[in-house]
Amino acid sequence: MNRSASSNTAKLAYNANEIELPVIKGARGPAVIDIGTVYRDTGSFTFDPGFTSTASCASRITYVDGPAGELLYRGYPVEQLAVKSNFLAVCYLLLHGELPSNEEFRDFRTTISRHTMLHEQLTRFYTGFRRDAPPMAIMIGVVGALSAFFHDSTEINNPKHRMIASHRMIAKMPTIAAMAYKYSLGQPFIYPRNDLDYASNFLQMCFAVPCEPYLVNPIVARALDRITILHADHGQNASTSTVRLAGSSGANPFACVAAGMACLWGPAQGGAKVAVHNMLNEIGAIDRIPAFIARAKDRGTDVPLVGFGHRIYRDFDPRAKVLQRTCHEVLDALGKRDDPIIRVGLELERIALEDRFFIDNRLYPNKDFYSTLALRAMGFPPAMFVVLFAVARTVGWIAHWAEMIEDPQQKIGRPRQLYVGPLRRDFPRQD
Repeated sequence: MNRSASSNTAKLAYNANEIELPVIKGARGPAVIDIGTVYRDTGSFTFDPGFTSTASCASRITYVDGPAGELLYRGYPVEQLAVKSNFLAVCYLLLHGELPSNEEFRDFRTTISRHTMLHEQLTRFYTGFRRDAPPMAIMIGVVGALSAFFHDSTEINNPKHRMIASHRMIAKMPTIAAMAYKYSLGQPFIYPRNDLDYASNFLQMCFAVPCEPYLVNPIVARALDRITILHADHGQNASTSTVRLAGSSGANPFACVAAGMACLWGPAQGGAKVAVHNMLNEIGAIDRIPAFIARAKDRGTDVPLVGFGHRIYRDFDPRAKVLQRTCHEVLDALGKRDDPIIRVGLELERIALEDRFFIDNRLYPNKDFYSTLALRAMGFPPAMFVVLFAVARTVGWIAHWAEMIEDPQQKIGRPRQLYVGPLRRDFPRQD
């Protein structure tokens, strides 16, 4: 890892003793105080609920600077990648650290296209789920089962195995997701087409039917490609840290990614788009927006205002600007501006960009707001929003998992706890 100890040290005074802790500086961002010896030297743990002030690992993959409104993949601004590159090239970047040459990209694209199909027996797994099962529930179950079908690439200490497993997951995840969607509709599965690009192939697997030809709208495909790029990674968060923690035990990568998906499914991380859609649906009509905003401005109410602002990017989310333009391109290409829910969203966008309450409180329309409108216009139901998130985030999870495995300082995760339960007590006597 690219990390160097500073000449400075932090001093911790405890129980009349003073210990020195190394201060480590990364390439960018805040320095960190190495507390790895605190328990050894003091007999006490540190306490940091949610690990919000603790760096759990060193990483070369993603850099996030909320105040500056900056998100970098391997040093490249994400907004530049979304406009100038494509998702498979970004996958290569996240996995290998550099953008591919033309030849490397052709080889990588060919490799991914050769792994898009599922084992035919695996497709029968879907019939074990209820038809009304959430697509994400099906997704997690099928991904968790991949190790049973592809156990030839689960030797995590073998670099070749790690790469094969990485390619398989990037390639198969759209197929698994599309089949989960088709199963929920009661429609036949549509198999992948290797002549299409990543996003176009996913769209045809989701929306094509055997009884008539399906033509992919190139504007929609490009929009979906941008959405996947902008969701590919975001550093250490709940789902990514879950993948790393599961992987630290030596678990196979399929199991680790399934664990990350289960974490992403939680509303606190992956459910933002569904929350936006629910809010728009609850408002229902443009003439009800003023009353909704009035309640949202009233701090005495608990009216949720979702899709605006960001807990990390306080002033500017670099992803939101790209998605704003992308969203409007999709709406124009598909003629969806008259959709009742989208009309409510567009009016909310106008108000948020002009109203002093939104401006002063930095409540700008965020990536979840714009991607919700775009995905609805494409025809995806809310139950698929987090599934699409998982498809995009898979490469980020895999990149972090592989980085962790290759780190010589890696050790099994062992978070400590502050025990506040009952003291030792004897089992009650039985008369």
